[in-house]
Amino acid sequence: MVSQVLFNYDNLHFTEQPAQMLFNEPLSLPKNYQHILAMVFSVKEINENPTILPNISLGFHILNSYMSARMTYKATLSLLSTQQKLVPNFRCHDQNNLIAIIGGCFSETSVNVATISTIQKTPQITYGSFLPLQGSNMVHPFLFQMVPAESHQQIGVLRLLQYFGWKWVGVAAVEDDKGDRFLQTMVPMLSQNGICYAFILRLPKWNYVDKMVDLALQPWEKYEVLWEKKTNVIFVYGEHPSFQVIRMFLFLTSIMEWPPLGKVWVVTFHWDFTSVSFQRTWDMQTFHGSITFTAHPNQPPGFQRFIEGVTPFRVKGDGFIQDFWEQTFSCSLKKQEEDVTETCTGEEKLESIPGILFEMKMTGHSYSVYNAVYAVAHALHDIYRLRLKHRRLLRDERFLFQNVQPWQVHHFLRGITFNNSVGETIRFDDNGELVSGFDVTNWMMFPNGSVIRVKVGRLEHQTLPGKELMIHDDQIVWHQNFNQVLPVSVCNDNCYPGYSRKKKEGEKFCCYDCAPCPEGMISHQKDMDACIKCPDSQYPKEDQTHCIPRVLSYLSYVEDLGIILVIMAISFSFITTLVLGTFMKHNNTAIVKANNQTLTYILLISLILCFLCSFLFIGQPGKVTCLFQQAAFGIIFSLALSSVLAKTITVVLAFLATKPGARMRKWVGKRVANSIVLSCTFLQAGVCSLWLSISPPFPDTDMHSFDGKIILQCNEGSTTMFYCVLGYMGLLAILSFIMAFLARKLPDSFNEAKFITFSMLVFCSVWLSFVPTYLSTKGKYMVAVEIFSILCSSAALLGCIFFPKCYIIVLRPELNNREQLIRKAK
Repeated sequence: MVSQVLFNYDNLHFTEQPAQMLFNEPLSLPKNYQHILAMVFSVKEINENPTILPNISLGFHILNSYMSARMTYKATLSLLSTQQKLVPNFRCHDQNNLIAIIGGCFSETSVNVATISTIQKTPQITYGSFLPLQGSNMVHPFLFQMVPAESHQQIGVLRLLQYFGWKWVGVAAVEDDKGDRFLQTMVPMLSQNGICYAFILRLPKWNYVDKMVDLALQPWEKYEVLWEKKTNVIFVYGEHPSFQVIRMFLFLTSIMEWPPLGKVWVVTFHWDFTSVSFQRTWDMQTFHGSITFTAHPNQPPGFQRFIEGVTPFRVKGDGFIQDFWEQTFSCSLKKQEEDVTETCTGEEKLESIPGILFEMKMTGHSYSVYNAVYAVAHALHDIYRLRLKHRRLLRDERFLFQNVQPWQVHHFLRGITFNNSVGETIRFDDNGELVSGFDVTNWMMFPNGSVIRVKVGRLEHQTLPGKELMIHDDQIVWHQNFNQVLPVSVCNDNCYPGYSRKKKEGEKFCCYDCAPCPEGMISHQKDMDACIKCPDSQYPKEDQTHCIPRVLSYLSYVEDLGIILVIMAISFSFITTLVLGTFMKHNNTAIVKANNQTLTYILLISLILCFLCSFLFIGQPGKVTCLFQQAAFGIIFSLALSSVLAKTITVVLAFLATKPGARMRKWVGKRVANSIVLSCTFLQAGVCSLWLSISPPFPDTDMHSFDGKIILQCNEGSTTMFYCVLGYMGLLAILSFIMAFLARKLPDSFNEAKFITFSMLVFCSVWLSFVPTYLSTKGKYMVAVEIFSILCSSAALLGCIFFPKCYIIVLRPELNNREQLIRKAK
C-alpha cells in the first residue's frame, strides 16, 4: 500500500518556457536541491524501518510552484485529479492516496496551496516561516508550521538590537502586503523599546530571474540610504527573492565602482544566502559577519553519506538531478556535437562545490522537511495502530489504509509527539506551530565562495520575558570594516555617565545632545534620560558619575581643632582652680575679704564650670549631651554674670552707704548679693526648663551644607528659646557693664568696678561677634565658634577680675593688708 505525500518545492528550477528567460540555459538554486534529498532520505528511512508503518510504503510526488499563484493552484488541483489529467475531484487510482502536503518554503505559496487543500481538509506542513493574517487559524485550520511563530522571531531581533546597543538601524522589507503587516507590527515595537529606524527601504517583489531586466532598469537612487554613515546595522525582512534583489543591486554598484558596503546585516529566518549558478563568481563579502535567525538544524545519522552517494547515473526517477548537476558543475550530461560545454562525468564530488551553491551539512530548511515527513509518518502509524486493534473486522490487512482520509491525518497531527532520529522532541502547539526555537547564526563568507555558518546563540520563546535571547558575542566574527570591534550603530555618540540626554528639536528621540548633570545630581549609565539625585547618605563624585558615601562630620576629640579646644578648656579650668585654691588659702587677707568673699568663690566655681561645660559640645552629639549642653551653658553663665552683677551692685551700695545720713546702709550686706545671684540664676533656669519642656534640643543631621559630609549636630529645637537664653545673658552682661562703668571712679580702696568694667567690655565684645560668626558657619566649625566664645568670655572674666588680685596675693603680699590698701587709695 502506498500513501502519497506531496512535496511542494518553491523555485527549485526553471525549465518551462525558456524563451522568457534572461539566459538560454535553465536556471536553478542548487542549494535548494538538498530539500529534495532530505525528503527522499526521510522516506527511505521510514520505508526501511520495521517499527514505523510495517508492510506499508510511503510515496511522494514533487511539484514546482514556480513562485506563481496560477502555477501553484494548477499544481495543487492536479493532485486531486487522475494522473496526467486535470480533472479535479476525480481519481481512479486506489493505491495512490494523497494524505498530506509538505511545503512550501515561501509563505505566499503556502497560503495559495492552503486555499485549495483546506477545501479537501488535507493537512499542509509548511517548512517556511509564515506571517498569518488576523484569524488565519480559522481560515487555514489545516496548516502546520515546522518553525516557531514569526512573532517570536521579531522579539528575537528586538532583543538582539538591545543586547548590542544598536539604537539607529536601517529597516528593509519586501514591498507587498506581508511587508506592510510586518512594518505595522515591528516599527512600534522598535520605538517602544528605545530603537529608531534611520530609514525604511522597500524591496521590490521579484519572482525570480525572469524579472532581472526590469530590476536592472529600475531607479537605484533609493538604495543610497544604505551608505548612511551612522547606520551600521541593517535589519532585513524578506524571503529569498529579496536577497536576490540586494545581490543584483550590489553587483551593479561594483560595476559602477561605488564604495564597498560594510554593514551588519540582521536577517530573519526567511533568507538563505544562496546563488544561482551564474552568480557563483559574484562577491559575497558584503554579507560577511551577517547575523540571522535560522531554523534549528541537526544531522540525522547517515544523511551526509547519503548525499555523497548521489550521482546522476545512480539515481532513478529524479527529474531534478540533471538540471542540478549541470548548473552546479557547469557541464552537460548529454553528448553534444559541438563542444560548447564540458561533458559531465557523473563522478564530480558535491563536497567540492562552494557553500554558496550547495552545503553538505543539513540546513535548517532541510531538517524541517525531514521532521515534517516523520510527523506525517507517525500520524499514519498512530492511525495504523488504532485500526490494527480492530483488524478482526477486516479479512485482509491490505485494506487497513484503504479508506484513510486526510482529515484523519490532520486530527492525529495536532496531538503528535515523537523523538526523531537525533533524539529531539517534535510536537506542535495549539496553533499548529512547532514547539522549538531559532538558532542565532553568524555567517562567514570567503572570496572563493565558501560559506561557514556558526551558531552563536539561541532564541527560546518559552522563557521569561527579556530572557529569550542567549548569545555568545565573543564567538561572532564581524565585517572587515569593524576590525573585529563591536559595531556601533547610534544616531550620535553616547551620553556617558555624568551627562544626560537632551532632545533635539525636529529629530527622532534617538538623536539627542548631551547635557552635563546639574550640581548635586549624577548619571551612572550611558544615555540616561535625566540625572538623578543621590540618596541622603551619599553625595555625587566630582565627575558626577556615581554616588559615594558621605563622611560623618562632628567636632571630635581626635582632630586638631578638638584637641586644641580641649587643651584650652582643661588649662583654663586648671588655672581657675589654682586661683580658687589661692583665694581659699589666703581667705583671711584683705584682698580676699574685700567685696564679698562668698561672691568671689561663687564666681570662681561658676567659671570652672563654664570651662568644663565646653566638653558637652565636643564629641558625637547624643540625646543627653544635646539636651543639656545649651541649658547647662546658659544657667552656668547666668550664675557667673549674676555674681559679677552682684559684685558691682555691692560696690555701688557700699559707696552710697558711707555718706552721712544715707538710707542705703540697710541694703549693704550678703543678703542683697545672694538674692541677686539666686534670682538672676533661677530666672535663667526657669527659661531653660520651659525650653526643655516644650521643644527640647535633639541630635540632628545636616546633609546639604557640605558635599560629602553628614554633619552631626544638635538641633536647638526652638531657635526662639535659644536666643532668649543668649539675650538674657546679654542683658545681665550689659547691666553689669553699665553699673561697673558708672562705679569705676568711686573713691574706694577696694573698688573692683574698674576691673569688672574691662572684663564686661571684653565679654560683650566676644558675644556680640559670636552671633554673626555663629550664623555664618556650619557644622563642627559652628560648634567650635561657640566653644571658643565660651572659653574667651570666661577667660576674660577670670583674667580681668582676678589677675590683679592674684598678683598682689602671690607676688606682692606686703600690699595685701588693710593699711596698705587704704594708704594706696589715698
